[in-house]
Amino acid sequence: AAAAGPAADEKTEFDVKLESFDKATKIKIIKEIRAITELGLKEAKAMVESAPCVVKGGLSKEAAEAIVAKLKEVGAVSKLE
Repeated sequence: AAAAGPAADEKTEFDVKLESFDKATKIKIIKEIRAITELGLKEAKAMVESAPCVVKGGLSKEAAEAIVAKLKEVGAVSKLE
């Protein structure tokens, strides 16, 4: 039985933050960032190199967790905020 609406203090929007990455998988991470954000190559590369940074914000918990999982697969350390 699901609750009738979220509790007042329950967070409903999440940001995915790129904390750090393995230099060996940087190209894969840039490709994944491009897919997630629809940025161009130059912008995605700049975003990855500026870590820690927010990759995408205002997401549902499920969508944010999916992005965190994808980034982890390619060697990045990221978290929900």
